Amino acid sequence: MVRNTNRINMSKGEDMYVIVVYDVNAKRNNKMLKTCRRYLTHVQKSVFEGTITEARLRKLKREMERVIDANEDSIIIYRFETLKYSSKEVIGIYEESDNFL
Repeated sequence: MVRNTNRINMSKGEDMYVIVVYDVNAKRNNKMLKTCRRYLTHVQKSVFEGTITEARLRKLKREMERVIDANEDSIIIYRFETLKYSSKEVIGIYEESDNFL
């Protein structure tokens, strides 16, 4: 099943939309998962997305840097200041949830 999910609300000026993807050693995965869930929506195994302020993104990055081993693990953060020309298409199972644990 293909679904367009373009219901993203960003307030003017301060929020941005981010996608965080990480690849960490299995022994650090739970800690990284819990860290990211405090800030963003869990989309797939190691993928999170959502709106966030610059200050909260800096805090999230500091927390993630404390979890990873920079010689073994990686984090990729995609930042979008606007979603005017973007779309998201989902093929298969997709459970939309909020940021609450």
